[in-house]
Amino acid sequence: MIARILAFAPLALMLFASCASPSAQPSPATAVPRANVPKRVTAIVWNDPSSLLNRMNQRPNAPGAVALEQLILSGLSENDPNGNLQPLLADAVPSLENGLWQVQPDGRMDTTWHIRPGTVWHDGVPFTADDLVFTTTVDQDPDLPIPPNAAYRAVASVAAVDSETVVVHWSRPYIYANAMFGSGSSGIAFASPLPKHLLEGTYLQDKTSFQSLPYWNQQYVGTGPFKVQEFVPGSHVSLVANEQYVVGRPKIDQLEVRFSLDLDTMIANLLTGDVDLNLGRGFSTEHAVDMRQRWPQGDVRIFPNSWIVIFPQFIDASPAVVDDVRFRKALIYATDRQQLVDELEGGLTQVADVFLAPTEPEYQDVASQVVRYAYDPRQAGQMVEQLGYARATDGFYRDSSGQALSLEMRTYGAKISDQASVSVADMWTQFGIQTEPVIVPPQRYLNDREYMATFPSFLMYRQPDTSSVLQRSVASQVPTADNKFVGSNYARYQNPEFNSLINRFYVTIPTAERTSILGQIMYHISDQLNMMGLFYDTEIMFVNQRLQNVYDHESGLSNIPQWDVVS
Repeated sequence: MIARILAFAPLALMLFASCASPSAQPSPATAVPRANVPKRVTAIVWNDPSSLLNRMNQRPNAPGAVALEQLILSGLSENDPNGNLQPLLADAVPSLENGLWQVQPDGRMDTTWHIRPGTVWHDGVPFTADDLVFTTTVDQDPDLPIPPNAAYRAVASVAAVDSETVVVHWSRPYIYANAMFGSGSSGIAFASPLPKHLLEGTYLQDKTSFQSLPYWNQQYVGTGPFKVQEFVPGSHVSLVANEQYVVGRPKIDQLEVRFSLDLDTMIANLLTGDVDLNLGRGFSTEHAVDMRQRWPQGDVRIFPNSWIVIFPQFIDASPAVVDDVRFRKALIYATDRQQLVDELEGGLTQVADVFLAPTEPEYQDVASQVVRYAYDPRQAGQMVEQLGYARATDGFYRDSSGQALSLEMRTYGAKISDQASVSVADMWTQFGIQTEPVIVPPQRYLNDREYMATFPSFLMYRQPDTSSVLQRSVASQVPTADNKFVGSNYARYQNPEFNSLINRFYVTIPTAERTSILGQIMYHISDQLNMMGLFYDTEIMFVNQRLQNVYDHESGLSNIPQWDVVS
């Protein structure tokens, strides 16, 4: 079974059952040799993409967008099922150990990539270092409506040494430099390859039509395991095996990916066998529990993806006691997080004591360094009383003047956080602190940044929980009136020690040293509770048991050429 899921047993839900009846066997006179029968697979995504490349979509990072891209476009590296980078179209991933990643005393760096000999585009044209130089030129062009990846701020220049070698010169340290030119234009991967021989002419002559080229959908030419045969907007894309794929021809001959915006339709197609698997997010734990009972011929795969977290207010909090870490710890002790897991996630996930999900590569190295809080309302009550509050006859805590201790729990209209905010507010109210859940309508959430930034007590979100997003929590990301309330540090937490740790993390290249810093960051979060983790949310993948070797994880798909079907 999938290594990534086995590594996280509490989240794994795998059902193995044979079909109810064997397939009928053809008579000897009409039998077709098995070797001549094409292997066909049908997938489905909760999406209607405008482009086959994620970053060119009208809705980048929509469900299944990265997975769809990985079927047709390979980069120099990809994540294995455990989330670790492995070479794909390159001979090796740059590292300090193999000498392909060099760091100068002043922080400047060089990363060198060698393309696998024989790598070609789907049209047979050789894939070269010039394609990668062209890619970075396009990605950084301010005249194109494609926001450049933030990692380019550290890139000084990109040069082709020869047709199979490219060197990236970095002006400062960047710990994810080895993810450049990677597969899946999401997360830490960026600069996924573009074909110079097909796009340079339009790029140089008519940039206004560059983004509307039929290349991005019907006429797509990539480097991946499958080639585009037909693209029908609103319906599907038909793919065929790439016979020239440098890593090896896929075992699947034909792959159709259907587009759907209706989860019930997707479920029905899986149950009837018209669809073999889904790609990308969309399904809930309720779907998983239901399919466990109704789909004996399929596997239900569940793994953590993001966490449900409460952000305390650190600027002008109301009541002011929110600013006191002892109060935040009391609230965590008063929260039955396992009950939230059982009621909201069907018991299929787990309490989030650590910022990182247990499936993250660094988790095992840092998990022992965090402070953990078991459900203990008695201890919570003692801590609140030590802060000067007393429980009145009505059951609520009040200060010395008789003022009731009350809080607001604001959230933003996502189903799982809406449910969790109501549940947590109810727990805290029963504990003795009046708590009002406030679910912000989408229109206000999207357009009123000041209102969302200036919540009085607590704000609950569903947020990514990988080390690559820690930079969202630095002081420069605090939303204030001066920056028109634009910023991803939702707690508005400004702690010099925490800021320094994050900044050091992003410039420390040696793995052991960087992991040590990450452990200190995890300890700080759990000790100071500037982010109050509740539980990990899930991503659901349904896979028909006739498929083999299908791997999925937060970073997308992997090992695609080894996907196979059994009769």
